[in-house]
Amino acid sequence: MKSVLLFLAVFYTLYGTAQSVNRDSVWFRENYYKIEKTVPMRDGIKLFTSVYAPKDSTEKHPVLLQRTPYSCKPYGLNEYSPLYDTYLMDYLKEGYIVVLQDVRGRWMSEGKFVDVRPYIKNKKPTDIDESTDAYDGIDWLVKNIPGNNGKVGILGTSYPGFYAGMAAASGHPALKAVSPQAPVTDWFIGDDFHHNGAFFYMDGFDFYVSGGFGRPHLRPLNNETPMPDPYNSKDNFQFYLSQGADKHLLKFTGDSIAFFRELYDHPNYDSWWKARNARVAQYDIKPAILVVGGLFDAEDCFGAWNLYKAIRKQSEPTNARLVMGPWYHGQWGSLDGTHLGNIDFGANTVLYYQQEIEVPFFNYYLKGEKDPAISRATIFFTGENKWRHFDSWPPMEAKDEKIYLREGAALSTAVSQKDSSYDEYTSDPSHPVPYTQEIHFNRTRDYMTDDQRFASRRPDVLTYQSPVLEGDFTVGGPVTAMLLTSISTTDADFVVKLIDVYPDSGSYNRVDIYAVNDPVKKYPMGGYQMLVRGDIFRGKFRHSFEKPEPFEPGKMDTVRFSMPDVAHTFRKGHRVMIQIQSSWFPLSDRNPQKFINIYTCDDADFQKSAIRLYHDRQNASAIIVSVISGKIQ
Repeated sequence: MKSVLLFLAVFYTLYGTAQSVNRDSVWFRENYYKIEKTVPMRDGIKLFTSVYAPKDSTEKHPVLLQRTPYSCKPYGLNEYSPLYDTYLMDYLKEGYIVVLQDVRGRWMSEGKFVDVRPYIKNKKPTDIDESTDAYDGIDWLVKNIPGNNGKVGILGTSYPGFYAGMAAASGHPALKAVSPQAPVTDWFIGDDFHHNGAFFYMDGFDFYVSGGFGRPHLRPLNNETPMPDPYNSKDNFQFYLSQGADKHLLKFTGDSIAFFRELYDHPNYDSWWKARNARVAQYDIKPAILVVGGLFDAEDCFGAWNLYKAIRKQSEPTNARLVMGPWYHGQWGSLDGTHLGNIDFGANTVLYYQQEIEVPFFNYYLKGEKDPAISRATIFFTGENKWRHFDSWPPMEAKDEKIYLREGAALSTAVSQKDSSYDEYTSDPSHPVPYTQEIHFNRTRDYMTDDQRFASRRPDVLTYQSPVLEGDFTVGGPVTAMLLTSISTTDADFVVKLIDVYPDSGSYNRVDIYAVNDPVKKYPMGGYQMLVRGDIFRGKFRHSFEKPEPFEPGKMDTVRFSMPDVAHTFRKGHRVMIQIQSSWFPLSDRNPQKFINIYTCDDADFQKSAIRLYHDRQNASAIIVSVISGKIQ
């Protein structure tokens, strides 16, 4: 799906009407001129850089830079990027010098591209990484671009968010403010291509193979031909199921797309993966930081929460702020933040973010304007549809509480008093649980808030729910699964979903201003099972991501793992639900349920497994949430 969102990475989602394009594009050309330069790095490699500078020479201007692997097109002095057609028009009106740079080895830049290039902590003078390229780029800009005020800010979403985070570690004194947004942070533990060791191959395959991102650029180029369509179906469930074991996907790539091949060569969290964990660079960070992400980001939800936490822990003096809104990947840079899928947020949440947080943040640090007094954590709580402001995250007032799985498909904060109690289901890799009920090909972004009633109806999904809530129940912070389980095989996956169950009656009309034929959409919200948070864990990593271990068939074991944080209020009259299953297809690849290298195993290795979840007084499976207020009866 990431390839579908490449526009996002080139300074967010483009939008606008023909009238506004004409008016604002004329203004842009009348008030800005363009420079194209190849900027030398310390090792002699030159990076292509597009500079859009104000013609106004009556004052000095700050620099706003984005470093991107997605191309700073269009190329040519008379070809202007449609920055004016995004909320970045606010920065243009403020007189910013806006700079786009192709990173090393991509598009018009020289050198060799390396995916999530490892950060070098103790550098020799000749060593390069993304922090040194950022340093050298910033240094050249402040010394060579006419009319700049010597202050630089950097922002970027998704992969450019990774480069923003690396720039923050550069230490250049001119870099005053950085905003990593949905930053790629750890591609094994939680972002994009793996979640807790489970391969999110639909995203990875689409990005590298269908999208063609991984093709090497042997020389600078300003365009490339599209990859041949490898698909023979518009039904992603059927396509990936028909491919069989993971290794068969390599027939589409061979060794031509290096990083996709390397994923297969590193099935565990080894030194290769650890070197690509962006958090290792987040020490002694000097510029002010604004980490931004979406509560329902299907790609880099992990990155936003955890990069912020790493900075707060590893670089305590750094002035770091966190903003999390009710958004899909990059939605905060779009026009519409009123809803996601069937869930309405009561207001256009992106306007508040853009006008009250991001632009004032950069204006303060780069232009010396009024301090916007941004809270340490500004978090939108869904359910109540309300922004909350905190001095820390997780909130100091949040208290961990265990919600126990109970007999009779119940949830309770009290442990069962039974001496023996469990539920069991059969996980069959040949009939995996789909991640959504829709028939489509590209991974949807709406699945993050999808109605889960389709899954509740399957016999291989365990469903537990609370009594009807007598008051609001607000959770804010991490979600941890603590499962007491036994399986009949030597491996299995565990998917845990936290769900808000709506009352049995109700619907609403939502006006979709972008819908061409049907602007009014009505969905039966009575009984809606809204996914608040879900994640998957590959069971063999339950003791260590570095050294996987098999299960002993029939022997009880503990599977404990954390999911990305949540910020949600379960309203009075709703219920809390937990679902547990062992496949999430084709969001994640299928576990053959045999302790084996899943990247090299054969179709014949796939087998059924009987999964038990225990919930008695001695073996009490539970979900741990951070409760701000309210209770479950």
